[in-house]
Amino acid sequence: MCISELWDKLDATTQRWLTENPGCQILPRTVSTKISIAAGDTIERDQHGQIVLSKEDRDFIAAKG
Repeated sequence: MCISELWDKLDATTQRWLTENPGCQILPRTVSTKISIAAGDTIERDQHGQIVLSKEDRDFIAAKG
């Protein structure tokens, strides 16, 4: 699932964090958890509980900022 598909489900704090950190490729666990919850826990996370963003996700976030 792409960030663009989840954007409207994310709380304002998470959206703000993402737009303030548009170059981040690996999201911190706290942000990853919020995104995972918004996606119904269907997003793959690494062994540390973090989400790795695709280039498309980073481009979408940069355009939102």
